[in-house]
Amino acid sequence: MSKNLKIGLFGFGVVGQGLLDIIQSQNLNLEIIKIAIKDPRKKRTLNKDLFTTNRDEILNNSEINTIVELINDAEAAYEIVTTALKNGKNVVSANKKMIATHLKELVDLQQKHGTSLLYEGAVCGSIPIIRNLEEYYDNELFHALSGIFNGSSNYILSKIFNENQSYSSALKEAQDLGFAETDPILDVGGYDPKYKLAIATAHAYGLFINPDAILNIGIQNLSQHDIKYAREKNFKIKLVPTARKVDTKQIVTYVLPKLVAKDDFLYNVENEYNAVTVQAAFADKQFFFGKGAGGHPTGAAVLSDIAALRYDYRYEYKKYHSENGVKHTENILLEIYLRYADEDLISLLEFDDISERYAANEFKYVIGTVRLDSLIKNRDLLLDKDVFIAYTGRQIYKEEKIAAQVYEEAVL
Repeated sequence: MSKNLKIGLFGFGVVGQGLLDIIQSQNLNLEIIKIAIKDPRKKRTLNKDLFTTNRDEILNNSEINTIVELINDAEAAYEIVTTALKNGKNVVSANKKMIATHLKELVDLQQKHGTSLLYEGAVCGSIPIIRNLEEYYDNELFHALSGIFNGSSNYILSKIFNENQSYSSALKEAQDLGFAETDPILDVGGYDPKYKLAIATAHAYGLFINPDAILNIGIQNLSQHDIKYAREKNFKIKLVPTARKVDTKQIVTYVLPKLVAKDDFLYNVENEYNAVTVQAAFADKQFFFGKGAGGHPTGAAVLSDIAALRYDYRYEYKKYHSENGVKHTENILLEIYLRYADEDLISLLEFDDISERYAANEFKYVIGTVRLDSLIKNRDLLLDKDVFIAYTGRQIYKEEKIAAQVYEEAVL
């Protein structure tokens, strides 16, 4: 039998209003008691008595048994969520930065206080990827997770490759439509998909990774030269987060632009849509597709979590609690396309192998394999406006080759 949920809602922006639209369109066993907002002067269609600017009016209200947190401020969201869990209230959140940064602590809090935190809406909008990773895939059979996790950057890239728009024009259009912020670096710089990847990796492998340990390079330095190169090779460029098993005990993660071929599921994922590709031992590749941005798609994911709380659902984190011993590694090789201006960068990255090279006054690039830890070490140089990097999609995990290199370096 379902519980009657009395909800305290934090945030009434695009997602909060989208959630309310969905709730009002259905006959559900729940009620919004109070909504916390920042600006009380803003005109709203709902009864003003429903709103408050005092968070404690919600957190300390004994009638409210469920908190829904939909604000942008990660630090404020952390205070709200942790206080609610300690007070015995279940929580639904869509704040990917807060969750990714504090996930281990949040899991421990749930266990200690017997509460539940659900966050399907924090990763890929309307796609139900978290619950699928949590419930469907066994760790030993799960190989890889990748996709398009950010609708803003994908919208920009779609306009560039499908409509020949410039980067600046496509970015402005995304901002005008509300897909990208005034300062879009969280999206185009790969930070947003990095937080989402950290959360998904916890459920895919039982491995909690500090987002700061995940390399993220975005699309902000994309130039006409890179676009021309991709088109000549029949590729599109997509911003793709990846988590993959290197062996039974090691997981590699990164967020990089990728040269996507026509036979890749991600090739035809356009505009604000998101997609997730998973690979498992016997199921092979599976593909999830849906809108990743907007009030109603994300609101639908939030409502799914709220509905699950009516039946006391909680994530079990079985892979994490099994203590399977998986570790995060950077000791792998990736094949990349690199546009550069300064020859010194090639030396600093210490390419393992270069298979293709082109140099002209206005455009230089190489295709070659490089160690992930070298990319991380030189990340600041890779963010220079004259540099663009993209993963080719050819995955080279040669542990024996890397081990030989490490031995040689140690001997020398």
